[in-house]
Amino acid sequence: MNALRTLSLLAATVTMGLMAGLFAAFAYSVMPGLSRADDRTLVVAMQRINESILNGWFFVCFFGALLLTAVAAGLHLGAGWRGALPWIVAALVLYLVVLVVTMAANVPLNDALARAGDPDRLTEIAAVRDRFAPAWIRWNLLRAAASTAGFGLLTWALVLHGRVSG
Repeated sequence: MNALRTLSLLAATVTMGLMAGLFAAFAYSVMPGLSRADDRTLVVAMQRINESILNGWFFVCFFGALLLTAVAAGLHLGAGWRGALPWIVAALVLYLVVLVVTMAANVPLNDALARAGDPDRLTEIAAVRDRFAPAWIRWNLLRAAASTAGFGLLTWALVLHGRVSG
């Protein structure tokens, strides 16, 4: 059972870290770079990214972070393991924030951008960009901060878990 606790917490930490890295990379490199591009370039790039990111690797990490953190929390409920539990639960709550923001804000913005259609046929491409980019960037910053904090909390939980398990 101790091995399962350790593996679930390690896998939760890795998947949370991968998601934090993805959201942070968008926050400090992808979106600042695209913000310096013309309207068409930003719209085309984000439409292509949004199409490409919907793949198995993304889904394993995105939903794996949630599921594995919940499993790790459940496995740490027993006496003797509770030192790590509050940190795991806090990370789970932060990742639930990521999930809600993604589903309530970023996905609808991505869908609206896709519905805008072919950028070469858009007569109001600047308006499409203006409806998408500022809001998407703000919500992504929240996802980056929450998932990075969650990753830090899970890392600390691993340290505490290691102290108990020897």
